[in-house]
Amino acid sequence: MPENLACDPSARQLPTMTIIFVLGGTVLGTAILWLACGRLEKSAHQLSLHYGIPEVVQGSVLLAISSSVPELAVALLAFPVHNDFELGMSAIVGSAIYNILVIPAFSVFARKAPLRANSELVYREAQFYLVSVAALMVVLSLSVIYGGNGLPIAENAEGIIEGEFTPLLAVMPMILYGLYLFMQFEEVKDARKTTPRHEGINPVKEWAALAVTIAMILVGVEILLQVALTLADALQTPTFLWGMTVVAAATSLPDTFISVRASMSGRTQSSLSNVLGSNVFDLLVAVPFAVIITGAVTVNFTQIVPMMMFLMVATIVMLALMRRDWELTINEAWIMMLLYLSFGVWMALEAFGVTNTLGVR
Repeated sequence: MPENLACDPSARQLPTMTIIFVLGGTVLGTAILWLACGRLEKSAHQLSLHYGIPEVVQGSVLLAISSSVPELAVALLAFPVHNDFELGMSAIVGSAIYNILVIPAFSVFARKAPLRANSELVYREAQFYLVSVAALMVVLSLSVIYGGNGLPIAENAEGIIEGEFTPLLAVMPMILYGLYLFMQFEEVKDARKTTPRHEGINPVKEWAALAVTIAMILVGVEILLQVALTLADALQTPTFLWGMTVVAAATSLPDTFISVRASMSGRTQSSLSNVLGSNVFDLLVAVPFAVIITGAVTVNFTQIVPMMMFLMVATIVMLALMRRDWELTINEAWIMMLLYLSFGVWMALEAFGVTNTLGVR
């Protein structure tokens, strides 16, 4: 990236065709994801009914994984195809921040009433998610401690600390997700025995629909990644800044749709559990799986640490607000929206060189 970009106003003037591509690509990519993920959710639900999977597992596992397919696609395309770990990682972390702060707030606004929580949701689902954030942070730290050409800590000439995220390290969070699945299915072992299988559902048709929608999601995500890469090149800013904002928000629309609809239908706990389950999958599966497919990738620890810390703060804020009276009120939803707005302002300041917390200048 060229130096002294913040001092060159002409470098930030977008050509008309670039503006058209960015706006059109964002709308098109988002629309494709919206349509594809809506059908994907329906197929996942139908297959759950066909195979007699209990509702609690549908919400926290199957629907959460289904709505996380865009984030998985981001990781699989950004890492191996575009060779841009920061873009993929930032999109997933940015999506997690959006999910934690914006989706519950939107659910409250749509419902026009508080979202009710319970001790199981806060003390099991939410805390396991908090463990997931910490676990990924530990794995990234290990990539720095044991990476970097044999040095205890690799620091390049610009003062940016880097490390090597290897497939072996990537296995660790995936094992933790295996524990999460084990705990979920053990909780509903008895329910699985008594849950009836629905007749009249064509599983071949639904599996085929899943394959088609996943292909559509890959197309939509690739369009959004091209938008991020175009913005980064035109404005001469790091790609991860646009991954944290444009790509993250667009890929989180399926989670928003599922959670808001669950909230409006009165299934407030399903609305919250889908958000938490989706984020657990994103952090413990999407990122590590892409690393396993790609091979070892370089980790920019200077950029990742502040983002992960903000995600940790956002998670703590959501947990504290949910635990207070076991509900999330409209006023508390505004607090979460303001926190997300502050995140957007911070990213804008970083993008245009006003601040340099992430070491991009």
